[in-house]
Amino acid sequence: MNVKKAFCIILLFFILFSTIALVSADDDKSYTIDHAFIELTVGSNGLLHVEEIYDYTFQGTFNGVYRDIPLKEGETVDNITVNTKGAYPVTKVTDEAGKKHLKIYLYADEAHTKQISDTEVYVNISYDMKNTVTLFNDVAGLQYKLWGEEWDVGTGGLSATVHLPANKDIKYYLNPQEYNSSSYITNDTISITSKSIPSGEFYELLVLMPLDDFDNATYAKHVNTNGQDQILKNLDNSVNGRNFWNTSYLIMGLLSLISPIIAIFIYLRYGREPKVDYDGIYERELPTDDPPAMVNALIDNSHDIGTPNMKGFEATILNLIDKKVFELQTKRDPNTELTELFLKLNRNKTANLAIHEHTVFEIMEMFSDSADIVNLSNLNRDLSYESNAKLFMEEYNEWQQDVKHEYLESEQLETYFNNKGAKFMKVLGIAGIILGIIIFILGLFTNLRNGIFAIGGGIALAIFSLIVILLPNDIFGQWTPKGRLFYLKWRNFKKFLKDNSLINEHPPESIVVWKKYLIYGAALGVADNVYKSMKLQEKNISEYNDDIFLYHHYGGYYMMHEAFITGESAANPSSSSDIGDFGGLGGGSGGGGGGAF
Repeated sequence: MNVKKAFCIILLFFILFSTIALVSADDDKSYTIDHAFIELTVGSNGLLHVEEIYDYTFQGTFNGVYRDIPLKEGETVDNITVNTKGAYPVTKVTDEAGKKHLKIYLYADEAHTKQISDTEVYVNISYDMKNTVTLFNDVAGLQYKLWGEEWDVGTGGLSATVHLPANKDIKYYLNPQEYNSSSYITNDTISITSKSIPSGEFYELLVLMPLDDFDNATYAKHVNTNGQDQILKNLDNSVNGRNFWNTSYLIMGLLSLISPIIAIFIYLRYGREPKVDYDGIYERELPTDDPPAMVNALIDNSHDIGTPNMKGFEATILNLIDKKVFELQTKRDPNTELTELFLKLNRNKTANLAIHEHTVFEIMEMFSDSADIVNLSNLNRDLSYESNAKLFMEEYNEWQQDVKHEYLESEQLETYFNNKGAKFMKVLGIAGIILGIIIFILGLFTNLRNGIFAIGGGIALAIFSLIVILLPNDIFGQWTPKGRLFYLKWRNFKKFLKDNSLINEHPPESIVVWKKYLIYGAALGVADNVYKSMKLQEKNISEYNDDIFLYHHYGGYYMMHEAFITGESAANPSSSSDIGDFGGLGGGSGGGGGGAF
């Protein structure tokens, strides 16, 4: 027997005996929930009546059980009653952060003097819930966790009966689907049975009903929007997402060792950086005279080297302010005493602009008035509208392409950065997922005991593959000698701008240099550091009659940044804010958990 096999066998025996010892140490006291029985009654007034019965088997001596009922915003629980079979209960109900906490003491005698021990007890909890049924403009919905993920132990199975107000046009869904055993609907009643559900997992029901089933629904939540399409979309997305991650993290297996070996090979072949004759610690001057958008694309966007991001866009605006293409104006609001900030578009200065700078001018022009003035204070509000935001994002994407076309087309980019290694690693990550699925299926359905090792190895491959896909391009990509020198100098320049002590030792000798620091600091994501350093060095900065300093002084950089973030979010709405995640797995009412003490 070789050493590796001997080591594995010893390790397995150690784990086995450790587990047995732990179980034996706790054998004197344990409990199970053998089955859970849930009965829901949905009233036409929106009231939800809940009956829960839990079949506990206790080994050893216990004081009782507890049950936590979570409450979403607006929901209430009333008329709580507790009955038991096999013990005598005393119940205490308290309100705790977003939930009802039931502590049920169980006694073996009617005088409440003896603790329960080595017995079976049925615990019946009954209560009413309000604002759990939701009425949209086109459908009524109930999303309810029949079993919550907060139970200390799982259950051997669950049976549920759901009584509805009527028996027509009912749609219902049970998730996660792997716990489904059987379900059917008879007239106005849904009958459900599940497989065993482990602790930490939930089992959820979603029912869609006609609005006509509800008369004077004073106990229902009302949402003034159509809901059915979005609910089903949320449900579909959640089910697909759960299925994907349920498999992806488990099925990437047998090649979990080969993938890192391939990654090392790709790194050695394509990822090692060339040696350059440069050993600078920091740079005080601009390393090159390239435009800030190009510097941003190569230095600040490590996940997509060659593509500029919002910081590059903001730096371009600062550069256009410096060129007097945009002129700063301020106006104090007499009502709020706040200073509003405006950009005046100067068309006479646009003749010699680069293509990407023209695009920025045109974008700002979209939000200007008839006098060619943009109110920066209102830009955030303007971009909160989806139509404006989408238009902005289309133009912003065009600006990104303009920068790449002007300075970093494929051949031009290759003079700075070789992306072959990064592309290979992306392919490796995707291939790891695909191959992992096949390996997992083989391991899941085989009768060979090594199938479990295939599944276990898949977890490691999943983590590795995900990391590979998310890694920055410059890990497995490679700078050319020219690009490496460019990167090191600009990185050290960023280090200089970011370190106040360095600027204190070597402050710029002219205001012109300070302006360049601000512009390129924005492109590198450290504009705030530059401005703070400048305020320390130049005590009367607010007195400089220069738009680029006043732009920072009055918060223009923050206004623009927040507006862009708002625009990006508004252009890609995930769903109706009124519907939220209704329909998504795990978002239902009820659930919660409990245990024994």
